[in-house]
Amino acid sequence: MITPNISKKDIINAFQFRHATKEFDATKKVSDADMDFILETAHLSPSSFGFEPWHFVVVQDKELREALKPVAWGAPLKLDTASHFVLGLSMKAPMVKHDAEYIMHMMKEVKQLPAEVIEMYSKFYREFQERDFDLDTDKKLFDWSAKQTYIALGNMMTSAALIGIDSCPIEGFHQENAEALLKGKFGVDTDKYGLSFMTAFGYRKADPEFGKSRRNFNDIVTWK
Repeated sequence: MITPNISKKDIINAFQFRHATKEFDATKKVSDADMDFILETAHLSPSSFGFEPWHFVVVQDKELREALKPVAWGAPLKLDTASHFVLGLSMKAPMVKHDAEYIMHMMKEVKQLPAEVIEMYSKFYREFQERDFDLDTDKKLFDWSAKQTYIALGNMMTSAALIGIDSCPIEGFHQENAEALLKGKFGVDTDKYGLSFMTAFGYRKADPEFGKSRRNFNDIVTWK
């Protein structure tokens, strides 16, 4: 494994470059190789306990994009102009509860943990849900999964910016109606997955009118 040697200046420049792109240049397309790279950074993202409670649907079909517009008030212009449009799905309680079949699959088949480690890990995970974070409802478990999925979202947007590709995260949608659409037209099992966010990728049609506005650095960081 090669130790990264990206300059801090280049990384900060990517963060300065990134902005929530409202309209993309519809004539420019992100290459397959670049989009695979962006999605791979989601694939390699960290998650609590390493259980990867996510799935990403890349919506390129024009009819499906049109179908999303009535349930996603923040997305129509992006759906029309973005090169790639990604739905971030997060696992619901039947997938991530401590005794779920998926969790055992992750420990046995994916992580290939020894039996004694699985027993210990299962105990820690159950205590984490029941005692430490009080994840005692389906809503709380989905919200916990969504927090993990947002880590992948941040990494996708940052990796895109590092190679000069724009993005826009979108929460402007009606969750219940959107999930009904995903079940009916996209084949998503909404008993297992819920919609956390939408994200558009492409190339900006124009530079933003204003620079970034942020609170003072010292207002957000405290050293003790």
